Amino acid sequence: MIYKRSSELFANAKKVIPGGVNSPVRAFKAVGGDPIFIKKAKGAYIYDEDGNKYIDYINSWGPLILGHAHKPVVDAVIEKAKNGTSFGTPTEIETKIAELAVEMVPNIDKIRMVNSGTEACMSAVRLARGFTGKEKIIKFAGCYHGHSDSFLIQAGSGAMTFGTPNSPGVTQGTAKDTLLASYNDLENVKQLIENNRDQIACIIIEPVAGNMGCVPPKKGFLEGLRRLCNETGILLIFDEVMTGFRLAAGGVQERLGVNADIICFGKVIGGGLPVGAFAARKEIMDYLAPIGPVYQAGTLSGNPLAMAAGLAMLTELHKNPKIFESIDKKTEYLHQGIEKALKKNQVPHTINREGSMISVHFSEEPVTDFDSSAKAALNGIFNKFFHGMLEHGIYIAPSAFETWFISEALSYKDLDKTISAVGKVAKLL
Repeated sequence: MIYKRSSELFANAKKVIPGGVNSPVRAFKAVGGDPIFIKKAKGAYIYDEDGNKYIDYINSWGPLILGHAHKPVVDAVIEKAKNGTSFGTPTEIETKIAELAVEMVPNIDKIRMVNSGTEACMSAVRLARGFTGKEKIIKFAGCYHGHSDSFLIQAGSGAMTFGTPNSPGVTQGTAKDTLLASYNDLENVKQLIENNRDQIACIIIEPVAGNMGCVPPKKGFLEGLRRLCNETGILLIFDEVMTGFRLAAGGVQERLGVNADIICFGKVIGGGLPVGAFAARKEIMDYLAPIGPVYQAGTLSGNPLAMAAGLAMLTELHKNPKIFESIDKKTEYLHQGIEKALKKNQVPHTINREGSMISVHFSEEPVTDFDSSAKAALNGIFNKFFHGMLEHGIYIAPSAFETWFISEALSYKDLDKTISAVGKVAKLL
């Protein structure tokens, strides 16, 4: 592969953009080398500024379930843009997509549109605090809910202490209200609740983690969290920015049969445009302004272009539920092929999969939480694997801590090419 143009663009970008990127993972810092700059995309493929073509397993970090530049979504955006791009006033299409989302997702009565997954999670936590009258939250190490201050917390000095900031600019005062738990460890959560009785507003979690690689919940873990929340009056928040409308029409709640009190959405609900949303039962959502005391606002919330793209996407997913079965089968096929290729070449690995999310961890130990995911990433094999796959025209996330996303646009020929590339790269590992 030739990356001359991309390298030149990156050098220019670094002069005027911090680190040359507008989101840190894009810089390839975790894997080394210069990032590739994408010029266009269609279906299952992306094309860089040097003319290289790649099979894409990022899909804009999840929302492009139907592939890039999906015609109904693009057509909807173009038509809506002809009438204006932003009004800052109510529009009919906001109600239409809200009605459809409420129909598709279990256990929600109302939904509020925002502009990103970060904003959705930040607003959901504020709403939970306002509704319960409590201040502390529990989050899980390795789960990412955006860059809001409350979420940029690392472990404290002991398992039962509150966390400490892991980014300058996050105050100790914010950190003291964020309790850090271990994913898939119900006893750890119980102890945190016991040590902070009557102070915890909510537990927020990626119900299927995607930011320490794909890490599914152990059997009974989500059910245990639901039970604890019922017993203590704590609200359970599912961050479904990745999983919502991807793992099922109704997300994790439908797929795994566990209900949350507040659900956060992003990405898919805007068909790939900048969108987020959060939703809950009526009595919780009615705590929001203008009818309730909890303030949340945004000029671009419900932007007509994003709503048009999201409505087109959700409509197709709603009308064609077999899409979820299809992408699940494709992911299973890819899983089996990669596993066979790595075993043949005696490369230590563990593959995690839930629905159309999948990750390859280069360790034979089970990867069930952030610590085991980090341990698997330490040996440096992933970095070699990433660049090897890139050389064979396969674009996966440039970090061992990110999941792959499968789109319906991928053909079995694409999957076979990917599996073949894994076999070739595995010989060099």
